[in-house]
Amino acid sequence: MAAGEELTLSSHIQHHLVNAKMCTVDGSVAFNKACAEAGFWTWNIDTLAYSIILGVLFLWVFRNAAKKATTGVPGKLQCFVEMIVGFVADNVKDTYHGKSKLIAPLALTIFVWVFLMNLMDLVPVDFLPSFAAFVGENAMAVEPGHVYMKFVPTTDINLAAGLALGVFLLMIGYSIRIKGVLGFIKELTLHPFNTKNVPLQIALIPFNLLLETIALFAKPFSLALRLFGNLYAGEMIFILIGAVGLAQLPLHFPWAVFHILVITLQAFVFMMLTIVYLSMASSDNH
Repeated sequence: MAAGEELTLSSHIQHHLVNAKMCTVDGSVAFNKACAEAGFWTWNIDTLAYSIILGVLFLWVFRNAAKKATTGVPGKLQCFVEMIVGFVADNVKDTYHGKSKLIAPLALTIFVWVFLMNLMDLVPVDFLPSFAAFVGENAMAVEPGHVYMKFVPTTDINLAAGLALGVFLLMIGYSIRIKGVLGFIKELTLHPFNTKNVPLQIALIPFNLLLETIALFAKPFSLALRLFGNLYAGEMIFILIGAVGLAQLPLHFPWAVFHILVITLQAFVFMMLTIVYLSMASSDNH
């Protein structure tokens, strides 16, 4: 009996950790377990759906606030949006030391979008998956056990890595724009070990290149893992709480209150590190 209960708990956890997948197999569309052999071109459709919906929600709310903005007494929505915009603008001003019209909008987008995706972690862990299973069983004749849904996009390493990759490409682009291709190459090959002795400097180039390349790639790598790791750990606790059934709500609430700090902090950290990395890439000084 104990072994059966352990298997049930294990199955419960495993089910909640599997994304809804879509792929093509032999030229036809397939889903979930049929995608096991599909390889790289498998789409986590739940991650894509929720991240896009939340991104559109962010744009719609902020656009409406901008359209209805007034110089008189502002409404509650305008006050809320202005507080967020001012908060992000102050951090960009204090942290980014170059000149770019992209950084502030980018920082605002990252902070709000990542926060909204993190915020999905506060939804009771069985609510949306159970609804999806109900729809799958009654509308599509799919067994509930074969319906998967992860509704917190930032607990998917693919999305966290995608965001970090976008930041990485911006870092490279800003470095080349400010320093030029030759300057970027010099930065990778002539630092951190630098000497006026030309033969010695040439000998040091492989070591400099290795160290600088590792440092360059470590930034987006740590950026992705920090966001993914913290949200994944939080999700695991919510899943364990959800395993107790109807008693989960009293347990869910105190952890959710604490987790509000985590999801806000992770959105802020991702935004700040993006600004810092782009500021370093835009600097002429190494």
